[in-house]
Amino acid sequence: MPSHDTSSNTDSLKGGLDDAGATVLPDLAIAARGIDKVYRADGGAQVHALKSVDLEVTRGGIFGLLGPNGAGKSTFINILAGLVIKSGGTAEVWGLDIDREPRHARAAIGVVPQELNLDAFFSPREMLEVQAGFYGVPPNERRTNEILERVGLSDKAGAYSRSLSGGMRRRLLVAKALVHNPPVLVLDEPTAGVDIELRQSLWAFVRELNENGTTVVLTTHYLEEAEELCDRIAIINQGQVIACDDTRALVERLDNKELHLTLTTDLQRLPDSMQTFNAELTGPRNLVFRYRTRETEVREILSTLAAAGLSVADLSTEEPDLEDVFLALTRSKTGAE
Repeated sequence: MPSHDTSSNTDSLKGGLDDAGATVLPDLAIAARGIDKVYRADGGAQVHALKSVDLEVTRGGIFGLLGPNGAGKSTFINILAGLVIKSGGTAEVWGLDIDREPRHARAAIGVVPQELNLDAFFSPREMLEVQAGFYGVPPNERRTNEILERVGLSDKAGAYSRSLSGGMRRRLLVAKALVHNPPVLVLDEPTAGVDIELRQSLWAFVRELNENGTTVVLTTHYLEEAEELCDRIAIINQGQVIACDDTRALVERLDNKELHLTLTTDLQRLPDSMQTFNAELTGPRNLVFRYRTRETEVREILSTLAAAGLSVADLSTEEPDLEDVFLALTRSKTGAE
């Protein structure tokens, strides 16, 4: 059931009203069904950029959209933003059909592009004012100074954008996407080419936006970034969604763990009782067990070692991360075709 928000602000166009006059917010921030996109390439050949993409983004979360270069991520985003015309399927942004209600649908989404497309002779303040005008935000409802402060550019508000550092320009792009107060914000590779300090700062800002009610869609090549920020992730490869799940569940798809043990005494060979496990003697006192958590428990391994009269001085485990899942899924998909 949709939730209700009785607050009154300019976001009312992004949700309907019920009989009691309360704003009804959609359950889904983005709903795409059967999205296709076919390009006509040089020489007349057709390029199938997206193939029947079904994707749902729940309101209020941080959603990761991953995939190799050319997978179709940017094409999908540009369709939602009204920058690319789809070849088939339907899509809604904040419950608004992008075909039947294009103006309102575009007002419900803000896109931070990967490219630093800024006018070199505009100041940040001028740029945000112009952007707000494009979206029809009345002068008395504009939040230019507030937004510049939020992205840490208040002291550069009057400077030419050509004088800004790369990190500042990246933040200015985020500011531009926020001028019309969209409930859905898409960040296309927001931390590409920025230093670690700025990346951490942008992560904190994304979390703040999300905590304040903005649904965030993040595309990134930094898999640790997606694993750190996103509560749900979809992986696109060759124009198709090959996986979509909660981040933790997606990582757990590779149900492989390694248990590294350091013994208190040297071993010349593995005891016979260890042969039932996938074990390897990597040093006189070092053992590695590779196992599936659904089939083997650590206590079984430790009990077998104890029964063999072996004592453990130290142990550690290694689990798959999102990078392992990503590579496994994209490689298997490529191999299947």
